[in-house]
Amino acid sequence: MWGGRRLLPLLTVCALCALCAGTEPGAVTCGSVLKLLNTRHSVRLHSHEVKYGSGSGQQSVTGVEASDDANSYWRIRGKTDGSCQRGTPVRCGQAIRLTHVNTGKNLHTHHFPSPLSNNQEVSAFGDDGEGDDLDIWIVQCSGTHWEREDAVRFKHVGTEVFLSITGEQYGHPIRGQREVHGMPTANHHNYWKAMEGVFIKPSMDLAKHDEL
Repeated sequence: MWGGRRLLPLLTVCALCALCAGTEPGAVTCGSVLKLLNTRHSVRLHSHEVKYGSGSGQQSVTGVEASDDANSYWRIRGKTDGSCQRGTPVRCGQAIRLTHVNTGKNLHTHHFPSPLSNNQEVSAFGDDGEGDDLDIWIVQCSGTHWEREDAVRFKHVGTEVFLSITGEQYGHPIRGQREVHGMPTANHHNYWKAMEGVFIKPSMDLAKHDEL
């Protein structure tokens, strides 16, 4: 169980991110905490304790322009516990879960229409990092591993849509935030790049970083 390790003290995150801001080359690794930028629309994948007013009614997932919002951190986890060992590079084609750090819910999609574009709704689902089979995404990239400097796609295993943004903006209470949804086709709206974060390396003393 992911349990009580899910909440990162904000000052700890900021201090670590100042050292590991994702500017050095290398692979994205299991256990890392990072922000994901949609390269077409220049917004970061985001969630918060605001539920959809339609569709599933689950916690909403959006895109935000701000680079310093603490609600944009996601943890890279395996399809099952133990299938993505901390510090191991994520392979192209690997199945992962993306768990929202501040709420412990997993990036999720299902057959509900998204509220603005009528594509497929993307939500945050589960408790303490435990959800269901609709939390699983495949990392699509061109090499052997997911490299930090590369743009990648996330294809949903259960419904075969791609994590996407096409620019629709919400009004109150999340004015200006962009709709995130699933699209059935691969295109320029569904490329994502690793940005700010704490990237776990195999050489790191994991005992000292267990709070991550």
